Amino acid sequence: MDISTPASTARRVLPDAPLLAAAGGRAPVRRPVWFMRQAGRSLPEYREIRSGIGMLESCFDPALVCEITMQPVRRHGVDAAILFSDIVVPLKAAGIDLDIVAGTGPVVANPVRSIADVAALPRLVPEEVGAVAQAVQLLTAELGSTPLIGFAGAPFTLASYLVEGGPSRNHERTKALMHSDPKTWHALLGTLADTTITFLQAQLRAGVDAIQLFDSWAGALSLAEYREFVLPHSERVFAEVTSAKVPRIHFGVGTGELLGAMGEAGADVVGVDWRIPLDVAARRVGPGKALQGNLDPAVLFAGPAAVEKQVRRITAEADAALAAGATGHIFNLGHGVLPDTDPGALTALVELVHSL
Repeated sequence: MDISTPASTARRVLPDAPLLAAAGGRAPVRRPVWFMRQAGRSLPEYREIRSGIGMLESCFDPALVCEITMQPVRRHGVDAAILFSDIVVPLKAAGIDLDIVAGTGPVVANPVRSIADVAALPRLVPEEVGAVAQAVQLLTAELGSTPLIGFAGAPFTLASYLVEGGPSRNHERTKALMHSDPKTWHALLGTLADTTITFLQAQLRAGVDAIQLFDSWAGALSLAEYREFVLPHSERVFAEVTSAKVPRIHFGVGTGELLGAMGEAGADVVGVDWRIPLDVAARRVGPGKALQGNLDPAVLFAGPAAVEKQVRRITAEADAALAAGATGHIFNLGHGVLPDTDPGALTALVELVHSL
């Protein structure tokens, strides 16, 4: 984790990349499609190469990150690669004692519950994610005209893991801290925003073509909670990466009631899960933003006819969203690829979207 960060890399110029066109409000040559968690357990080649290697260990091996990131691009012909990593990588790199436990997720040894705990959190410096930056440089050399999306976890979602000590269904400790001690809460999110900014900037200097901020668990919040306790910190993250002039995507699960506020955070593209239609999402987000989504990942288990029916519905809703003021549409799932998904169904889905 002490691998030096490579010097800034000249970013590739990819004027014809459909994803970058759609994200930037231009007309793409075809409707772009990629999948959250497209690199991972659904691919037999991934399971083979990861055999016996821990998740976090994998994320700090530049050559392995490059190979895993490339696998779905080769297999499916998607319009973007997304860096193989995890949202807790910058926390681990900074020195926080955590691990990703199979079947559970991130587990934190010493949860953050007080202002003293916040003050004791180590600060990330770019050199600590030098391996990630090196992986980005390997990928941009290999990807040709396919864009590379970098990503990070949003401050709220990172905070939920640190406060709870791991994944949580109800986020009770997180919400208790938020409401009972706002000063400590905002100090924590300010610290985590710093970490997220440092991690994203390291990826941008290395040459990623777009970034996505995952606020995976923001759907646990009310709109009032989101605006008071979360939005200012996400706004700061997006503001600090504006100068890179790459598309910025924002995504959360179960965030239908938050889409308007999430659209205000500063992203160019708002990701939408499968719970609401894209034309409804467009009205909530407001004009001037592109949308990403939003096939239910479970539909991929229903067979080709069912998938085609849902894809045609979603693209029609996306076209209605464009007519209502959305600036572009990137086809994606409404959340990540499920582990038991047939890879062939994903390849067929890409071909279908490209044919429409």
